[in-house]
Order: sequence, then structure tokens, then C-alpha cells
Amino acid sequence: MPTLPADQRPTAALPRAGARWPRRRWLPILVVVFLIGLAYGFGLHRELSFETFVRNHLAVDRFVERHATAAVLGYVALYIAVISLSLPGGALLTIIGGFLFGPVVGTVAALVGAIAGATVIFLVARCACGEWVSRRAGPLAAKLAEGFRADAFCYLLFLRLVPFPFWLVNLAPALFGVRLGVFVAATAIGIIPATVVFAVFGAGLDSMIAAQAARYSACKAAGHPDCSVDFDLSQVLTPTLVFALAGLGVLALVPIFARRLWGRRQKAGVPSNKF
Repeated sequence: MPTLPADQRPTAALPRAGARWPRRRWLPILVVVFLIGLAYGFGLHRELSFETFVRNHLAVDRFVERHATAAVLGYVALYIAVISLSLPGGALLTIIGGFLFGPVVGTVAALVGAIAGATVIFLVARCACGEWVSRRAGPLAAKLAEGFRADAFCYLLFLRLVPFPFWLVNLAPALFGVRLGVFVAATAIGIIPATVVFAVFGAGLDSMIAAQAARYSACKAAGHPDCSVDFDLSQVLTPTLVFALAGLGVLALVPIFARRLWGRRQKAGVPSNKF
């Protein structure tokens, strides 16, 4: 049997240099999932409450007075952690930020924390499974993703303005292949209205927090085991505010409808104007 030259002999398929890289891409999201489990396991999600703040607001106030810059930086870091780990409490943190730092600084600090936290989880999700999902998506899912990407800014702006779950809007664009710049810009613009409302509301809570703290302290001093703080987020997220945000969200979709109507008219050969 003739022997083939060395350069023509069949060789076993060698693993590509980057074959193991897709597995490494899952490491960041596994770390995030582990940290989420850790946070819930230690009950940190329950500590992010208005009652916890009322119980400790005097100590927090003193710290803010003595270390204003460190307090703002710590607040932003906490906000980033809460959003990155998809823990509940973003709206409450915005209210507390308004109370502690005033409406202007509170709004800016909350915006920075929310945008940074959302960007972190967006990048983690996109790095870990964005490409993996896009490769395995069926024709319908691929078509939906392509349509979403074509008008990503308007869709994201709508989702940020309307009270959708914040964590879900952080993850979905990563799976649809939305560009980072579009995600950050739409997030920054879309969360401004609600953030301003919550921060301004928090800035006016001095008397209510003082009354709640006095009532809670009196309850504890009387030896009652079921002392609690009465606060409902619906006091801020009123139907009027929800409808107003929804209206802004609908306006964000107008360019999409206009562009599609224009495209249909062009395909049908209808002139853009009659003059």
C-alpha cells in the first residue's frame, strides 16, 4: 500500500485554541448567581426596607453630616450592587437618596448607581449567553431579535419609562444583541422621570420619618413584639404617575410607527406628499 507524503496524511481534528473560551464566558454569570443566592440566603433583600432605614436613620444622618462625600459614594456603590444582583429595592433606595442628599444630589447619585448597575448585569449577560442564545434561537426568535435591534433605542426607552421589572429590561437586550451605547443611552434617558419623582418625594419625608421613628421607638419601649413601620410605595407610584410614564413610553414608540408607515407607503408607491 503506497505511503502518502507527510503533508497529505490525514490528521486527527485538533481542538481549536479558543474551544474552551465559551465555557469561561459563563463564569461571570455564575459568580452573579452565586452572589444573588448569598444575598437571599443571608436575608439581605429583607434588610433593604423602609423600616430598616427608619430604625437607623439617626446614625445614617450623622454619618452623612460628617462624611458627605463618602456617604454619597457608599450610596452609589450600594445602588450598583442592588441593581447588579437584581435585588428588590431600587425605588426605595432612590427615595432614601432624596431624603439623605436632597433632590438634586439624590437624583444624580441614584441615576449613576442605576445606570452602572444595569450596565454591569447587561455586560455579564451578553458576555455569558448573548451569542449562545442568538446561535440557538429559532427563526421566529431570530426575527424578533432583528426587529428589536432595528429600533432598539425606542423600544428600550419605552420599557424604561413604563414600570416594567428593571432586572428583566437589563437582561433581554443582552440576549437580543443590542449595542452597549444604545443600552446605556436609552437607560439613562428612560429612568430620569421616575428617578426625579422618587428623589423629590424622598426629600420631603423629614416629618414623616421623624414621626415613624418616634412611633417605632415608643412601641419598642412598651415591649410590643410586633412593632413595624408603615410605608407603602403606592404612595409614590400612584395611578396618575403610572399613566403619565406610560404616556411618555407611548411617545417613545411614535418614531417606530412613523418609520414603518413611511416604509409601507414607499413600497406601495404612494408619494410622500400630494403637493
